[in-house]
Amino acid sequence: MNSDRSAGSQPASTAHKRFALPSLARRALLRAGLTGAAALGATAALGTGSASAAPTTGASRRRPSTPQEALRELAAGNRRWRTFRERHPDESPAVRQSLTTGQHPFAVVLGCIDSRVPPELVFDQGLGDLMTVRSAGEVLDEAVLGSVAYGVLELDIPLVLVLGHQSCGAVKAAVAADESGERLPAHIQYIADQIAPNIDHSKTGDARVDSTIDANVRAVRARLAAEPDLAAKVATGELAIVGGRYDLDTQRVHRVA
Repeated sequence: MNSDRSAGSQPASTAHKRFALPSLARRALLRAGLTGAAALGATAALGTGSASAAPTTGASRRRPSTPQEALRELAAGNRRWRTFRERHPDESPAVRQSLTTGQHPFAVVLGCIDSRVPPELVFDQGLGDLMTVRSAGEVLDEAVLGSVAYGVLELDIPLVLVLGHQSCGAVKAAVAADESGERLPAHIQYIADQIAPNIDHSKTGDARVDSTIDANVRAVRARLAAEPDLAAKVATGELAIVGGRYDLDTQRVHRVA
């Protein structure tokens, strides 16, 4: 999301560039469109924004309505987060009351279940701002796909961000299982099996895990971008599907190209 990096950041080799109820026909289309694989092009940063640009807060706060505006808002929020200038927007009694009649989130964030990477905090957003979907290693299944598609198709959300993170335990487990050949407990093996095709076997040790984190983000983003219903919105400019990575040491979110 941001192109600057501090002295405590990763080496250059691992730095990254940024109901209305549906009709029966639409429901059928939604179910039929849940398949996929191809990527949306990416640039160096998720967006740009200024932590000093005071946004309107409360019930009258304007929601980003385009992919570019949504990216800028996330970038600004992440900058506030990592510089300890959080505003904790949209938490007032007025906002809470307004949300009883509807919601208008501006981004879907598909992230990992890791307790250190809660999207609303990482991007300094509040109630009604983000629709978050979380699974270990951002793994996709029908429920996750349906949740993302719901946000885009029924709530007209203009941005989907697949958010991986440094030191992802799900990726580490997948890599370890791949190397040892041992089976993981119960349903955890399912997670590893979904990540396994994205393991970077050209690297070893920590570098393999680090590279696989990014490769996994790219693969998940590609699957989403290939969903027919989502791809149609991307083609018209109504939607962007991007990949990002949260670095625990700097708290920055960088684009994964």
